[in-house]
Amino acid sequence: MHVLNRRSFLKIAGTATAETLLAPKIYALAAGQATPAAPIAANDHIQFALIGAGIQGQGDTKVAVQVPGVKLVAVADCYDGRLERSKELWGNDIFTTRDYKEILARKDIDAVLIATPDHWHKQAAIDAMNAGKDVYCEKPMIHLYSDGPEMIETAHKTNRIIQVGSQRVSSMIYAKAKELLASGAIGQLNMVTARWDRNSSLGAWNYTVPLDASTETCDWPRFQGSAPKIPFDADHFFQWRKWKAYGSGVAGDLFVHLFSGTHFITGTNGPTRAMATGGLRFWKDGRDVPDVMLGLFDYQEGFNLSLRVNFVDGGEESEGLIFTGSEGTMEIGGNAVSVNRVPLQKDPGYIVGTFPEAMQKRIIESYREKYPTSHPSGTPSPGYEKYVAPAGYSDSYDHFNNFFSSVRTRKPVVEDAVFGFRAAGAALLSNLSMERGEVVKWNPDAMKLV
Repeated sequence: MHVLNRRSFLKIAGTATAETLLAPKIYALAAGQATPAAPIAANDHIQFALIGAGIQGQGDTKVAVQVPGVKLVAVADCYDGRLERSKELWGNDIFTTRDYKEILARKDIDAVLIATPDHWHKQAAIDAMNAGKDVYCEKPMIHLYSDGPEMIETAHKTNRIIQVGSQRVSSMIYAKAKELLASGAIGQLNMVTARWDRNSSLGAWNYTVPLDASTETCDWPRFQGSAPKIPFDADHFFQWRKWKAYGSGVAGDLFVHLFSGTHFITGTNGPTRAMATGGLRFWKDGRDVPDVMLGLFDYQEGFNLSLRVNFVDGGEESEGLIFTGSEGTMEIGGNAVSVNRVPLQKDPGYIVGTFPEAMQKRIIESYREKYPTSHPSGTPSPGYEKYVAPAGYSDSYDHFNNFFSSVRTRKPVVEDAVFGFRAAGAALLSNLSMERGEVVKWNPDAMKLV
């Protein structure tokens, strides 16, 4: 697999000069190749297991096994068909089980990838770390606010590595955006506008239910875990994101990505206040979470974040963030980041047309004496540049590569439990605000509700 690493990207992307910023400039980066890794002996492979082999879990694993020196050896899932599919994908020698604790008991497993429903994240991660395994845990890290401190404390106590799976944190595009913002490319940041819209049934979590779904093929009691006990329901089992007993709605599924990206780029710990609204507008199929949600968040660094998720979008499916500053805007979308510089006109300008001509003349002369360097047109010329990742670039690969590198070296990951809790904690403020019908407050440094 040819991968352009962040160092190569920044080296190429940083070649803009002051002159090039005066005209539109697009940096179409050629696909690069990472420096070949040293050969890894078969007995030096990191052996990992997948816990939760659903859509996200299988997708994650297909990327994870591309990292050199990594081997999948076991899979746990509560549906027999997904255990069978895992053997089809990764070989009949893969150990499979409904009970992930059988995996944790094995001494030959170094790390686990947790892609269960949200309500199992905390317990599976804590059990894994206590068993001596490093953990890659899908987002959102938490289902309840009480999950975060427990997971952070367990990571410290066991000295285990935990990486949370918001892959934008490892993206070369987001790294470039972070560099641009820090360099003052758009001046003082005052607002971030983020969106994630979907316009399909599958995008709204109406996932396919297999024809053999039953209490025979599905371990319903194990799946329910800490959730309220109800009779077997195949929709709840395979479309669990639609119910808050197992998932976190659009806030936990999608807002958290936008928070992770915003926090990484700006270096903030999170918002201090949140207000959200929305509702169930279209997908009235028994789910108890919104399909439309909007949120507003205040940050102590002096900017506001506006978020939107819409599952009833009549246009194209899209994800993106716009950073608005005093000197221009920076936009992320389509595996690219662009900057449109329109420096703020600091001179006050003038409107004199309603005054007598003699007064107009006096005012203009006085103005030009006071502001001799004012731009004749009143608006400085904008500059535009765009940085595009190479075709086929995968931030998910970089995120897993970072995780497995940390497993080997014991160096910190890019998205540890503290970062993951701050991102998920901020996202779930949206649910809390909607439930209470009021503004909610959060201490991003102490990671506590106020």
